[in-house]
Amino acid sequence: MRTNDVRIAAVGTAAWAVALVVLLIVRLPSGDRWWLWVCVAGIAIGAFGMWYTPRLQAGRARQEERGAERGTKPAG
Repeated sequence: MRTNDVRIAAVGTAAWAVALVVLLIVRLPSGDRWWLWVCVAGIAIGAFGMWYTPRLQAGRARQEERGAERGTKPAG
């Protein structure tokens, strides 16, 4: 089953960005400001996912092609 994994990562990243903006508007008490960093970490991980996913899929496609050339079944 083919899915658009980059779009999924983008939606998640956008959700973290919206959460960050909301928390900045609300102005959390100083004891709860760690939530801001949770949002920043979510945005960073999502951005990494959007960068890494196409490379991962391309590598898997190359591995499948090599396996087909050799007449073997790819691992996984």
